[in-house]
Amino acid sequence: MDSIKCPHCGKQVELSEAIVHELQEQVREEESKRLKAQFEKEKAESEVLKEKKLREEFELSNKAREKELELVRKKEEELRERLEQEQKEREKAEEKIKLEAKKEAEEAERLKLKEKDLQLEEIRRVNEDLKRKLEQGSQQRQGEVLELDLEEKLRQTFASDEFVPVPKGVEGGDIWQKIIFQGRVVGSILWETKRTKAWSNSWTSKLKDDAAKISASESIIVSATLPNGVSNFDRKDGVWVTSYEHAISICRYVRFLITTVATIKSSAGQSEEEWGAIRDYMMSDSFKHRMQAHFDGIKTLRDSLDAEKRATILRWKKQETQIEKLDNNTTNFYGELRAIVSNLPEVKGVDAPLLGEEGEDEEQTLF
Repeated sequence: MDSIKCPHCGKQVELSEAIVHELQEQVREEESKRLKAQFEKEKAESEVLKEKKLREEFELSNKAREKELELVRKKEEELRERLEQEQKEREKAEEKIKLEAKKEAEEAERLKLKEKDLQLEEIRRVNEDLKRKLEQGSQQRQGEVLELDLEEKLRQTFASDEFVPVPKGVEGGDIWQKIIFQGRVVGSILWETKRTKAWSNSWTSKLKDDAAKISASESIIVSATLPNGVSNFDRKDGVWVTSYEHAISICRYVRFLITTVATIKSSAGQSEEEWGAIRDYMMSDSFKHRMQAHFDGIKTLRDSLDAEKRATILRWKKQETQIEKLDNNTTNFYGELRAIVSNLPEVKGVDAPLLGEEGEDEEQTLF
Protein backbone atom coordinates (compact mmCIF):
# COMPACT_ATOMS: atom_id res chain seq x y z
CA MET A 1 0.00 0.00 0.00
CA ASP A 2 1.46 3.34 -1.20
CA SER A 3 -1.36 5.64 -0.28
CA ILE A 4 -4.00 5.84 2.38
CA LYS A 5 -7.24 7.69 2.43
CA CYS A 6 -7.59 10.41 4.99
CA PRO A 7 -10.51 9.69 7.12
CA HIS A 8 -11.28 13.37 7.51
CA CYS A 9 -11.00 14.83 4.04
CA GLY A 10 -11.07 11.74 1.94
CA LYS A 11 -7.88 12.50 0.02
CA GLN A 12 -5.33 9.91 -0.88
CA VAL A 13 -2.13 10.38 1.03
CA GLU A 14 1.03 8.63 -0.09
CA LEU A 15 2.83 6.57 2.49
CA SER A 16 6.35 5.41 2.58
CA GLU A 17 7.29 1.90 3.49
CA ALA A 18 8.65 3.03 6.84
CA ILE A 19 5.48 4.80 7.66
CA VAL A 20 3.52 1.82 6.51
CA HIS A 21 5.63 -0.45 8.68
CA GLU A 22 5.29 1.94 11.53
CA LEU A 23 1.58 2.17 11.06
CA GLN A 24 1.34 -1.56 10.80
CA GLU A 25 3.32 -1.93 13.96
CA GLN A 26 1.18 0.67 15.58
CA VAL A 27 -1.97 -0.97 14.33
CA ARG A 28 -0.67 -4.34 15.33
CA GLU A 29 0.26 -3.01 18.71
CA GLU A 30 -3.10 -1.35 19.18
CA GLU A 31 -4.82 -4.47 17.98
CA SER A 32 -2.70 -6.47 20.34
CA LYS A 33 -3.57 -4.11 23.15
CA ARG A 34 -7.17 -4.19 22.17
CA LEU A 35 -7.16 -7.93 21.99
CA LYS A 36 -5.22 -8.09 25.20
CA ALA A 37 -7.61 -5.69 26.81
CA GLN A 38 -10.51 -7.64 25.40
CA PHE A 39 -8.89 -10.82 26.61
CA GLU A 40 -8.29 -9.32 29.96
CA LYS A 41 -11.85 -8.06 29.97
CA GLU A 42 -13.20 -11.36 28.86
CA LYS A 43 -10.90 -13.06 31.32
CA ALA A 44 -12.02 -10.72 34.03
CA GLU A 45 -15.61 -11.21 32.99
CA SER A 46 -14.99 -14.93 32.89
CA GLU A 47 -13.39 -14.75 36.31
CA VAL A 48 -16.26 -12.69 37.49
CA LEU A 49 -18.73 -15.11 35.98
CA LYS A 50 -16.77 -18.00 37.34
CA GLU A 51 -16.52 -16.36 40.70
CA LYS A 52 -20.17 -15.51 40.54
CA LYS A 53 -20.95 -19.05 39.53
CA LEU A 54 -18.74 -20.38 42.26
CA ARG A 55 -20.32 -17.96 44.70
CA GLU A 56 -23.76 -19.01 43.55
CA GLU A 57 -22.74 -22.64 43.75
CA PHE A 58 -21.21 -21.96 47.18
CA GLU A 59 -24.29 -20.11 48.23
CA LEU A 60 -26.44 -22.91 46.93
CA SER A 61 -24.16 -25.41 48.58
CA ASN A 62 -24.08 -23.30 51.71
CA LYS A 63 -27.85 -23.04 51.69
CA ALA A 64 -28.07 -26.78 51.20
CA ARG A 65 -25.64 -27.29 54.06
CA GLU A 66 -27.54 -24.79 56.16
CA LYS A 67 -30.71 -26.66 55.36
CA GLU A 68 -28.97 -29.87 56.24
CA LEU A 69 -27.59 -28.27 59.39
CA GLU A 70 -31.02 -26.90 60.16
CA LEU A 71 -32.46 -30.35 59.65
CA VAL A 72 -29.67 -31.79 61.78
CA ARG A 73 -30.32 -29.15 64.45
CA LYS A 74 -34.01 -29.88 64.26
CA LYS A 75 -33.32 -33.57 64.53
CA GLU A 76 -30.91 -32.92 67.40
CA GLU A 77 -33.51 -30.69 69.06
CA GLU A 78 -36.17 -33.31 68.50
CA LEU A 79 -33.80 -35.98 69.74
CA ARG A 80 -32.89 -33.89 72.77
CA GLU A 81 -36.52 -33.14 73.46
CA ARG A 82 -37.35 -36.80 73.01
CA LEU A 83 -34.45 -37.76 75.30
CA GLU A 84 -35.57 -35.16 77.82
CA GLN A 85 -39.13 -36.38 77.54
CA GLU A 86 -37.95 -39.97 77.88
CA GLN A 87 -35.75 -38.91 80.81
CA LYS A 88 -38.71 -37.17 82.44
CA GLU A 89 -40.93 -40.13 81.74
CA ARG A 90 -38.23 -42.44 83.05
CA GLU A 91 -37.81 -40.25 86.15
CA LYS A 92 -41.57 -40.18 86.58
CA ALA A 93 -41.69 -43.93 86.15
CA GLU A 94 -38.81 -44.37 88.60
CA GLU A 95 -40.47 -41.94 91.03
CA LYS A 96 -43.72 -43.78 90.63
CA ILE A 97 -41.95 -47.09 91.17
CA LYS A 98 -40.19 -45.63 94.22
CA LEU A 99 -43.45 -44.24 95.56
CA GLU A 100 -45.19 -47.55 94.94
CA ALA A 101 -42.28 -49.43 96.49
CA LYS A 102 -42.26 -47.00 99.41
CA LYS A 103 -46.00 -47.28 99.73
CA GLU A 104 -45.79 -51.07 99.58
CA ALA A 105 -42.95 -51.00 102.12
CA GLU A 106 -44.91 -48.63 104.37
CA GLU A 107 -48.00 -50.78 103.97
CA ALA A 108 -45.96 -53.90 104.72
CA GLU A 109 -44.39 -52.14 107.71
CA ARG A 110 -47.79 -50.93 108.84
CA LEU A 111 -49.16 -54.45 108.54
CA LYS A 112 -46.14 -55.76 110.45
CA LEU A 113 -46.65 -53.14 113.14
CA LYS A 114 -50.35 -53.93 113.17
CA GLU A 115 -49.50 -57.60 113.48
CA LYS A 116 -47.06 -56.80 116.27
CA ASP A 117 -49.69 -54.62 117.94
CA LEU A 118 -52.16 -57.47 117.68
CA GLN A 119 -49.57 -59.86 119.06
CA LEU A 120 -48.76 -57.43 121.88
CA GLU A 121 -52.46 -56.96 122.51
CA GLU A 122 -52.93 -60.72 122.61
CA ILE A 123 -49.91 -61.04 124.91
CA ARG A 124 -51.27 -58.21 127.06
CA ARG A 125 -54.68 -59.88 127.23
CA VAL A 126 -53.06 -63.22 128.04
CA ASN A 127 -50.91 -61.53 130.69
CA GLU A 128 -53.93 -59.73 132.09
CA ASP A 129 -55.91 -62.97 132.11
CA LEU A 130 -52.99 -64.76 133.72
CA LYS A 131 -52.49 -61.92 136.18
CA ARG A 132 -56.20 -61.86 136.95
CA LYS A 133 -56.21 -65.61 137.41
CA LEU A 134 -53.11 -65.39 139.59
CA GLU A 135 -54.66 -62.54 141.55
CA GLN A 136 -57.88 -64.46 141.85
CA GLY A 137 -55.94 -67.54 142.87
CA SER A 138 -53.85 -65.43 145.23
CA GLN A 139 -56.95 -63.76 146.63
CA GLN A 140 -58.60 -67.14 147.00
CA ARG A 141 -55.51 -68.52 148.73
CA GLN A 142 -55.24 -65.42 150.88
CA GLY A 143 -58.94 -65.69 151.64
CA GLU A 144 -58.52 -69.35 152.53
CA VAL A 145 -55.52 -68.50 154.73
CA LEU A 146 -57.51 -65.69 156.36
CA GLU A 147 -60.46 -68.04 156.88
CA LEU A 148 -58.30 -70.82 158.36
CA ASP A 149 -56.41 -68.39 160.60
CA LEU A 150 -59.64 -66.77 161.80
CA GLU A 151 -61.20 -70.15 162.49
CA GLU A 152 -58.12 -71.25 164.40
CA LYS A 153 -58.21 -68.10 166.56
CA LEU A 154 -61.93 -68.52 167.17
CA ARG A 155 -61.42 -72.14 168.20
CA GLN A 156 -58.62 -71.14 170.58
CA THR A 157 -60.51 -68.17 172.05
CA PHE A 158 -63.91 -69.84 172.30
CA ALA A 159 -62.96 -73.42 172.98
CA SER A 160 -66.41 -74.28 174.34
CA ASP A 161 -68.14 -73.38 171.05
CA GLU A 162 -68.74 -75.78 168.23
CA PHE A 163 -67.52 -75.13 164.67
CA VAL A 164 -69.35 -77.13 162.03
CA PRO A 165 -69.10 -77.17 158.21
CA VAL A 166 -71.29 -74.69 156.37
CA PRO A 167 -74.19 -76.58 154.70
CA LYS A 168 -74.39 -76.83 150.93
CA GLY A 169 -76.36 -74.05 149.29
CA VAL A 170 -74.94 -71.42 151.65
CA GLU A 171 -72.33 -70.06 149.27
CA GLY A 172 -71.59 -66.88 151.21
CA GLY A 173 -70.66 -68.55 154.49
CA ASP A 174 -67.13 -69.61 155.44
CA ILE A 175 -67.37 -70.44 159.15
CA TRP A 176 -70.43 -71.55 161.14
CA GLN A 177 -69.91 -71.05 164.87
CA LYS A 178 -72.49 -72.52 167.22
CA ILE A 179 -72.55 -70.75 170.61
CA ILE A 180 -72.50 -73.20 173.56
CA PHE A 181 -73.70 -71.63 176.82
CA GLN A 182 -74.41 -73.59 179.97
CA GLY A 183 -74.05 -76.83 178.06
CA ARG A 184 -76.52 -76.07 175.28
CA VAL A 185 -76.58 -74.34 171.90
CA VAL A 186 -78.12 -70.90 172.34
CA GLY A 187 -77.43 -69.49 168.89
CA SER A 188 -74.94 -69.39 166.05
CA ILE A 189 -72.81 -66.98 164.01
CA LEU A 190 -72.23 -67.25 160.25
CA TRP A 191 -68.85 -65.81 159.29
CA GLU A 192 -67.65 -64.71 155.85
CA THR A 193 -64.14 -63.51 155.08
CA LYS A 194 -63.27 -61.08 152.27
CA ARG A 195 -59.85 -60.06 151.10
CA THR A 196 -60.51 -57.82 148.11
CA LYS A 197 -59.48 -54.27 147.16
CA ALA A 198 -63.04 -52.91 147.00
CA TRP A 199 -66.14 -53.24 149.13
CA SER A 200 -69.44 -54.47 147.65
CA ASN A 201 -72.77 -53.58 149.24
CA SER A 202 -74.28 -56.81 147.91
CA TRP A 203 -72.27 -58.86 150.39
CA THR A 204 -74.44 -57.93 153.37
CA SER A 205 -77.78 -58.84 151.77
CA LYS A 206 -76.37 -62.11 150.44
CA LEU A 207 -74.88 -63.13 153.79
CA LYS A 208 -78.11 -62.13 155.53
CA ASP A 209 -80.06 -64.44 153.20
CA ASP A 210 -77.56 -67.26 153.78
CA ALA A 211 -77.84 -66.74 157.55
CA ALA A 212 -81.62 -67.02 157.28
CA LYS A 213 -81.28 -70.34 155.45
CA ILE A 214 -79.49 -71.95 158.39
CA SER A 215 -81.31 -69.89 161.07
CA ALA A 216 -78.08 -68.26 162.26
CA SER A 217 -78.55 -65.75 165.09
CA GLU A 218 -76.02 -63.25 163.75
CA SER A 219 -73.76 -62.89 160.72
CA ILE A 220 -70.35 -61.19 160.52
CA ILE A 221 -68.29 -60.13 157.51
CA VAL A 222 -64.54 -59.86 158.13
CA SER A 223 -63.08 -57.77 155.30
CA ALA A 224 -59.75 -56.19 154.48
CA THR A 225 -61.67 -53.26 152.94
CA LEU A 226 -64.51 -51.74 154.92
CA PRO A 227 -67.39 -49.59 153.61
CA ASN A 228 -67.01 -45.82 153.45
CA GLY A 229 -67.39 -44.25 156.87
CA VAL A 230 -66.52 -47.44 158.75
CA SER A 231 -63.16 -47.48 160.51
CA ASN A 232 -63.27 -50.54 162.79
CA PHE A 233 -66.74 -52.09 162.83
CA ASP A 234 -70.41 -51.33 162.22
CA ARG A 235 -73.73 -52.99 161.59
CA LYS A 236 -75.07 -52.64 158.06
CA ASP A 237 -78.36 -54.13 156.84
CA GLY A 238 -78.53 -56.42 159.88
CA VAL A 239 -74.98 -57.76 159.33
CA TRP A 240 -71.93 -56.99 161.45
CA VAL A 241 -68.97 -55.64 159.44
CA THR A 242 -65.49 -55.52 160.89
CA SER A 243 -61.80 -55.75 160.10
CA TYR A 244 -59.67 -58.80 160.81
CA GLU A 245 -57.96 -56.98 163.68
CA HIS A 246 -61.23 -56.58 165.61
CA ALA A 247 -62.88 -59.86 164.66
CA ILE A 248 -62.29 -61.58 168.02
CA SER A 249 -63.52 -58.55 169.98
CA ILE A 250 -66.67 -58.35 167.85
CA CYS A 251 -67.22 -62.06 168.42
CA ARG A 252 -67.04 -61.53 172.19
CA TYR A 253 -69.72 -58.85 172.05
CA VAL A 254 -71.94 -60.80 169.66
CA ARG A 255 -71.63 -63.91 171.85
CA PHE A 256 -72.49 -61.76 174.84
CA LEU A 257 -75.54 -60.49 172.99
CA ILE A 258 -76.65 -64.00 172.02
CA THR A 259 -76.04 -65.50 175.48
CA THR A 260 -77.75 -62.53 177.19
CA VAL A 261 -80.80 -62.84 174.95
CA ALA A 262 -80.89 -66.59 175.60
CA THR A 263 -80.68 -65.99 179.36
CA ILE A 264 -83.46 -63.42 179.21
CA LYS A 265 -85.66 -65.72 177.15
CA SER A 266 -85.11 -68.60 179.57
CA SER A 267 -85.84 -66.44 182.58
CA ALA A 268 -89.46 -66.41 183.62
CA GLY A 269 -89.04 -63.12 185.48
CA GLN A 270 -88.39 -61.10 182.32
CA SER A 271 -91.24 -59.90 180.19
CA GLU A 272 -91.27 -59.73 176.41
CA GLU A 273 -91.06 -55.92 176.57
CA GLU A 274 -87.99 -56.05 178.81
CA TRP A 275 -86.36 -58.55 176.51
CA GLY A 276 -87.10 -56.32 173.51
CA ALA A 277 -85.72 -53.25 175.30
CA ILE A 278 -82.52 -55.05 176.14
CA ARG A 279 -82.14 -56.24 172.55
CA ASP A 280 -82.85 -52.76 171.21
CA TYR A 281 -80.20 -51.34 173.53
CA MET A 282 -77.61 -53.84 172.38
CA MET A 283 -78.44 -52.97 168.78
CA SER A 284 -78.41 -49.22 169.45
CA ASP A 285 -75.80 -46.58 168.58
CA SER A 286 -75.05 -46.10 172.28
CA PHE A 287 -73.96 -49.71 172.65
CA LYS A 288 -72.00 -49.41 169.39
CA HIS A 289 -70.23 -46.27 170.69
CA ARG A 290 -69.24 -48.11 173.84
CA MET A 291 -67.78 -50.87 171.70
CA GLN A 292 -66.03 -48.26 169.54
CA ALA A 293 -64.53 -46.65 172.65
CA HIS A 294 -63.30 -50.08 173.73
CA PHE A 295 -61.65 -50.68 170.33
CA ASP A 296 -60.15 -47.19 170.29
CA GLY A 297 -58.70 -47.78 173.76
CA ILE A 298 -57.16 -51.06 172.65
CA LYS A 299 -55.75 -49.39 169.54
CA THR A 300 -54.29 -46.54 171.61
CA LEU A 301 -52.65 -48.98 174.01
CA ARG A 302 -51.29 -51.04 171.13
CA ASP A 303 -49.91 -47.96 169.35
CA SER A 304 -48.34 -46.78 172.60
CA LEU A 305 -46.79 -50.20 173.18
CA ASP A 306 -45.39 -50.30 169.62
CA ALA A 307 -43.97 -46.77 170.00
CA GLU A 308 -42.39 -47.73 173.33
CA LYS A 309 -40.89 -50.85 171.73
CA ARG A 310 -39.39 -48.78 168.92
CA ALA A 311 -38.03 -46.19 171.37
CA THR A 312 -36.53 -48.94 173.55
CA ILE A 313 -34.86 -50.59 170.56
CA LEU A 314 -33.42 -47.24 169.47
CA ARG A 315 -32.17 -46.53 173.00
CA TRP A 316 -30.60 -49.99 173.23
CA LYS A 317 -28.93 -49.50 169.85
CA LYS A 318 -27.56 -46.12 170.92
CA GLN A 319 -26.22 -47.55 174.18
CA GLU A 320 -24.70 -50.50 172.34
CA THR A 321 -22.92 -48.14 169.94
CA GLN A 322 -21.57 -46.06 172.84
CA ILE A 323 -20.38 -49.19 174.67
CA GLU A 324 -18.64 -50.50 171.55
CA LYS A 325 -17.00 -47.12 171.02
CA LEU A 326 -15.72 -47.01 174.64
CA ASP A 327 -14.56 -50.61 174.41
CA ASN A 328 -12.66 -49.96 171.17
CA ASN A 329 -11.03 -46.82 172.60
CA THR A 330 -9.94 -48.70 175.73
CA THR A 331 -8.53 -51.60 173.71
CA ASN A 332 -6.64 -49.25 171.38
CA PHE A 333 -5.26 -47.26 174.32
CA TYR A 334 -4.06 -50.46 176.08
CA GLY A 335 -2.51 -51.71 172.85
CA GLU A 336 -0.54 -48.50 172.35
CA LEU A 337 0.76 -48.63 175.95
CA ARG A 338 1.67 -52.33 175.55
CA ALA A 339 3.68 -51.43 172.44
CA ILE A 340 5.66 -48.88 174.47
CA VAL A 341 5.95 -50.85 177.73
CA SER A 342 6.36 -54.55 176.99
CA ASN A 343 6.11 -55.66 180.66
CA LEU A 344 2.83 -53.82 181.23
CA PRO A 345 0.60 -55.77 183.62
CA GLU A 346 -1.99 -57.88 181.90
CA VAL A 347 -5.63 -56.84 182.07
CA LYS A 348 -8.08 -59.72 182.12
CA GLY A 349 -10.44 -59.62 179.17
CA VAL A 350 -8.31 -57.11 177.25
CA ASP A 351 -4.81 -58.59 177.00
CA ALA A 352 -5.13 -61.87 175.04
CA PRO A 353 -1.96 -63.94 174.53
CA LEU A 354 -0.64 -64.13 170.97
CA LEU A 355 -0.56 -67.37 169.09
CA GLY A 356 3.24 -67.46 169.21
CA GLU A 357 3.28 -66.77 172.90
CA GLU A 358 0.79 -69.60 173.53
CA GLY A 359 3.03 -71.96 171.55
CA GLU A 360 6.07 -70.96 173.60
CA ASP A 361 4.20 -71.54 176.85
CA GLU A 362 3.13 -74.97 175.67
CA GLU A 363 6.67 -75.89 174.66
CA GLN A 364 8.00 -74.77 178.07
CA THR A 365 5.35 -76.83 179.75
CA LEU A 366 6.21 -79.91 177.69
CA PHE A 367 9.90 -79.70 178.38
